[in-house]
Order: sequence, then structure tokens, then C-alpha cells
Amino acid sequence: MQDVYRNGKFENDPWRVAAAGEPVPNDGRRLVSKPQLLELLASGGSIDATFGVLIEAGETLDDLAPALDRLALVAVNFAKFNDGRGFSIARLLRERFGYKGPLRAVGDVLLDLMPHMERVGFTEFTIVNEPTRRALAAGPLPEMPVFYQPAWSGDTDEAPVPAGRPWLRRAV
Repeated sequence: MQDVYRNGKFENDPWRVAAAGEPVPNDGRRLVSKPQLLELLASGGSIDATFGVLIEAGETLDDLAPALDRLALVAVNFAKFNDGRGFSIARLLRERFGYKGPLRAVGDVLLDLMPHMERVGFTEFTIVNEPTRRALAAGPLPEMPVFYQPAWSGDTDEAPVPAGRPWLRRAV
């Protein structure tokens, strides 16, 4: 069984990923692709708290909006660490679509990107990069004391914007 990093530690992950082309498992927590989920819904199937969806970079979210409040997990795949579309997907899920549940980053997740991922709303991570896994096992995430944009949640723990440098913010 794989594990997931959340709340500052690695935990067992109960989610089973249904690969493309495979039938959706009948039991347990099921993480399905967006096309699988939409096909299930179009065929009259129902989803409950045992379903999650895996969104690939470049996929749109509008057609998922009606189902988001019934999903127990939304995961976003980072196929390459230098593809920032997953950050935009997270921000849209949180701000435009109001998704409040767990948001997972999967794929090529690197240690130095994780604080940025948290700022846009990711709450958990499936990590395959061994140096990142070792660093997380050895200690907490690195802090990010200076950033360029407010966090998705409208954090109130931010210091006022410094005069003359409106793009710079610091955590209090």
C-alpha cells in the first residue's frame, strides 16, 4: 500500500487508483480519472463519499462542478515538476468552485514546490521523488517567509504590504 503525506507526516493511503481503461472498483475508496467519473455519471451511476477524481493538467473543471460537493477527494496530477497548470487548477477549485475537501498533489511533487502548493490549497501529497521523501521523513516542510501573492484562503496572518513594494508579502 502506498502512503500519503499530510498533516506533517506520512500515513497509509486507503485510496485505490482506477487506471484508464479499467473498470471502476466496486468497493473501497476509489480514485478515478475525470473521463471515468463523467462516464459513470452520464450512465446514471451515482457517486458517494468513497469516490475521488484525478484531474490531469489541461483538463477543464466546469463539467465537474456539479459533482464536486459529493467527492471525498480531488487529486491533481503533476506529470512534470515544471508544469504549473496544477497550481491553477487548485486555485480554481478553491476560489471559483468552492471545493472545501481534501486536495491532493500527485506525481512529480518536489520539496521546494510543496509550500507553494499548500498556499494554493493542496492539503496532501503523494510523493514518488526519493530525495523529497527522505527530506520530509527527516523534518518539516521548509518555511516560505516571503511570497508574491496572498494564499487561497485569504489568510489573515499576513503582514501589511510593504510600502513601495506591493508585490511583496511576508507571513506574520
